[in-house]
Amino acid sequence: MKQLHQLADLMLAIEQSMRAADLWHANAPSPAAMASRTPFCADTLDFSEWLQFVFIPRMREIIEHNGELPGASAIAPLAEEALAEQPGKQAVVDRLREFDRAISGTDPA
Repeated sequence: MKQLHQLADLMLAIEQSMRAADLWHANAPSPAAMASRTPFCADTLDFSEWLQFVFIPRMREIIEHNGELPGASAIAPLAEEALAEQPGKQAVVDRLREFDRAISGTDPA
């Protein structure tokens, strides 16, 4: 239960850091773009769009329904690369790094 609360807080923190870095999108991608079968929808979405419209909603759904969490996560390194040119990206990467640690059970909190 503690892990679910921590993850819920992290989803909010990721959203807040994306907003602060001006990475939050006003409009949702098209249904066709969301239907991509490529990992992270890399062929149809920017990484920040994937975070906002796929990752965050999916994690919130898992948390709210006490669903099965992923066994591991390594999103932060991808975020560092995908957001390399984005000002203010470090807070987003840091929150995703916290998420990766929390999922893997290596979070010191």
